[in-house]
Amino acid sequence: MNRQLPDTLSMIRALIERPSVSSTDPRFDQSNLAVIHLLADWFDTLGFRVEIKPVSDQKANLIATWGDVRNHNGLVLSGHTDTVPFDEGQWSIDPFTLTERDDRLFGLGTADMKSFFALALQAVQQLSSNDLAQPLVILATADEESSMLGAKTLLQEGIRLGRYAVIGEPTQLRPVRMHKGVMMESIRITGRAGHSSDPSRGASALEGMLSVLNEVIAWRGELQERYHNPLFKVAVPTLNLGAIHGGDSPNRICSFCQTYFDLRPLPGMSLDELRDALQQRLAPVLADKPGLSMEIRPLFEGLPAFETPAAAEIVRTCEQFTGHAAQAVAFGTEAPYLAGLGIETVVLGPGSIDQAHQPDEYLALDQIQPTIDLIRELIERYCITEDRKQKTGNRPQRA
Repeated sequence: MNRQLPDTLSMIRALIERPSVSSTDPRFDQSNLAVIHLLADWFDTLGFRVEIKPVSDQKANLIATWGDVRNHNGLVLSGHTDTVPFDEGQWSIDPFTLTERDDRLFGLGTADMKSFFALALQAVQQLSSNDLAQPLVILATADEESSMLGAKTLLQEGIRLGRYAVIGEPTQLRPVRMHKGVMMESIRITGRAGHSSDPSRGASALEGMLSVLNEVIAWRGELQERYHNPLFKVAVPTLNLGAIHGGDSPNRICSFCQTYFDLRPLPGMSLDELRDALQQRLAPVLADKPGLSMEIRPLFEGLPAFETPAAAEIVRTCEQFTGHAAQAVAFGTEAPYLAGLGIETVVLGPGSIDQAHQPDEYLALDQIQPTIDLIRELIERYCITEDRKQKTGNRPQRA
């Protein structure tokens, strides 16, 4: 079998050239199938067993397995194939053309996180499947940047993948073992319009919202007093009142008001319990305000917080290989869903989150070889036994 793939930069270039934006706004949302089929061809070339698993009409996950597909005790290298939309006119180069300058690779998805797949392919290309005692699985998902549909589908189907997982999100090659969750909620108050000269003829949704927001802010303070984790840069759960809309004229009693807020819970805080607490907290607020009704609903299902224990095998290994203690971050990943499948999970990959979702996104060239070396070490640790290493003499070496 011809095991020859394009060189690393050519693979990154090909991935960047295939747009795969995911967005909750259908004007920007795109299929990821071009990326999925390209990766499938490359992994097939290396002898992986490739499964393309549709999650919607134009979206799919890829599961590529090297080794015994009946064995689920190996390593999973995971990433998402989609990108966020881009700001037209704010990029100095074409987002879909890989551009190399100033020792950096520019393009949409270079850091977050298409390049990770090319680096994993490069690392694997120098090994033999005959060396594997435990399987290696490469997972490529859909819609991480919008609905998390790909990862949610895996969890719903209970697909068995492996014992350990590394998600190659941009962390500057420093392991991450926990992150906050995300809730985005809507509160809508409906009142009754009337002429502003006689308040008794209406019921002001705007004044009702004022009472509700005061209660939400008080609840936020109580959450921040109760929950605290010093491993996070912002050590408490945050609640941001992000938008408010209501009313149409100063001489009309406001009949409608709506607010959106974002809550970032710490590990150990349940999304369902938070939503129940919010409902109970706000239920009595409008009881003495006749003519007003309130509806609280999530804007999306939410992302659970994530934590892998500090003593977990995968955490200790990644700390040993990188020389960095595992961190806590505020941004979200697919880690809660892999953890929900019973996989010990760490987030660890090239590039910086500071470049993600920005115009002129880039990956520094000096991250490429260390990432390839690290992936080889992880494969050696979790997929190749000592007997196989000694027999083949195929021990990967760090550059």
